[in-house]
Amino acid sequence: MKNYLSFETDIKNLEAELDKLKDPYNKEDGISQVDTSKIADTQNELNSKLKEIYSNLDPWQTTLVARHEDRPKSKYFIDNLFEDFIPLSGDRYYGEDKSVLAGFAKFNGTSVLVIGQEKGDNLESRIERNFGMMRPEGYRKTIRLMELANRFNIPIISFIDTPGAYPGVGAEERGQAEAIAKSIECCMKLTVPTISIVIGEGGSGGAIALASSSKVVMLENAIYSVISPEGCATILWRDPKKMLDAAKAMKLSAGDLLELKVIDEIIPEPIGGAHRDKDKILESVSESIKTNLSFFSEMSPEQILDHRKSKFLKIGREKGFMSDVSELSSLNKNDKNLESVISNFKGSKKQQIIFGVVVISIIATLAYIL
Repeated sequence: MKNYLSFETDIKNLEAELDKLKDPYNKEDGISQVDTSKIADTQNELNSKLKEIYSNLDPWQTTLVARHEDRPKSKYFIDNLFEDFIPLSGDRYYGEDKSVLAGFAKFNGTSVLVIGQEKGDNLESRIERNFGMMRPEGYRKTIRLMELANRFNIPIISFIDTPGAYPGVGAEERGQAEAIAKSIECCMKLTVPTISIVIGEGGSGGAIALASSSKVVMLENAIYSVISPEGCATILWRDPKKMLDAAKAMKLSAGDLLELKVIDEIIPEPIGGAHRDKDKILESVSESIKTNLSFFSEMSPEQILDHRKSKFLKIGREKGFMSDVSELSSLNKNDKNLESVISNFKGSKKQQIIFGVVVISIIATLAYIL
C-alpha cells in the first residue's frame, strides 16, 4: 500500500486510475481489453503532475517529503551500497543504542566506517530504533568507532536521519549534552575524510553531532535545521499551525543551505521523491560518495584536518564582519580604532563640552542622592 502526502491527492487519483487501466479484470462482466493508448496518456499526465508539484514544493511540503514513511532509510543504503558490513555495538560505558547503526565495511574495495541513524520502517522497528533519536550511549559508541577509524586511516561515511537527539530524563541523566558536544569535538579533530549525507531529517544537535564533516551532502528533498518547524512556530508564535511560516524563515531546505554554504552538495532525487525510484537514488548517492572520497585521496592527514576547519570557519563570514579566515588565528585587539576615537575627541570642542556636561550631571546627581 502506497502512502500519500496531503498535497498528493491528484497524484493518488491518477495512480488509482492507471492501476485500473492496467488491470484486465477491472470490469464486472469479466476480462476487458487493455487500452494501451489511454494508459500512455494517463502515465504522461501523471508524470507531468509529479513534475509540477515537486518542482514547486514550499519548505513545509519539503519537510513532509523528508519525513515520508516510504523514504529509503539508513539501513537500506548500508545494505545496498556496501559490502561485508560488520556491525559493532556498545559504548563500553552503559550499553547499546539501536537508533544508530555503525560498523566497518567495504565501498568499491575501500575500507570505510559506516554510521547510520535509523528510524525504522514499521511501527515495531520504529519503537525499537527509538524513531532515530539517539541516546548518549549511541553518540559514545560512534565516538569510539570514529577514533578507531582515525587510528587506522579509514574514511568515515555517515547517513543522517533524525528528528533530534532523544530528550528523555534517562538520556539527560547519562549526559546527553556532553555526549553530543564530545561527538562534535571528535568529528572536528579527525584526520581522515568524513562524508555526511542527510537523507531525511537533519534535526538539531542530534544531527550535527555526526554531520561536522569534511563534506556535508543532502538529498534534494531532505531538511537540515536547528529545530523542527512545529517547534519553532510553538516557541515564536505559540501556534504550531504556523509551521509553514517557520519553515520558510528557517532556511532548512537543501537549496537554501547550499546557498548559505552550510552544505557542500545536493544529490538530485527522482521526480516525486527518493522513495519513488530507490535504485536511482542509490546510484546517485554511490556516485557522490565515490567523488568525495576521490577528492581527499591525495591529501595528507594535516591537509584534511585544515580543510575541515577552514570550511566551518568560513560559514557565514561572507556576509559577516570578517571575510578572511586567516584573521581568526589572531585575537589581538585593534588599537587603531581606539586611537582614532581619542584623536577625534581631542580635536572636537563640541564633544568635549558634551562630555563635560554629562560628567557634571552625574556628579551632581550622586551628590544629591548621598
